[in-house]
Amino acid sequence: MRTIPAQEIKRRGISILDNILTQGPVHIIKNNLPQYVVLTEERYQELAEAEDEAYLFRLKNSLEDIKFGRTTEFKNVSDLIQAIEDDAE
Repeated sequence: MRTIPAQEIKRRGISILDNILTQGPVHIIKNNLPQYVVLTEERYQELAEAEDEAYLFRLKNSLEDIKFGRTTEFKNVSDLIQAIEDDAE
């Protein structure tokens, strides 16, 4: 991924990103650390669509788990926390 200092954008204007974005997303460096990522609208839409698809996939799998009884019910939060802690060991 390409990087550019925020000062460079301030100095040369936002148009400096046009050429760099043809090579992919750009990290904006501020105070020597990556602070922002700039990407094209097309790439943003692709990522948003992929996120939506992943959400729907997880939701469908969860509904199937419920439908086929692949779930566990707990009487209270303490029992749930205990089960999580037991799984972590």
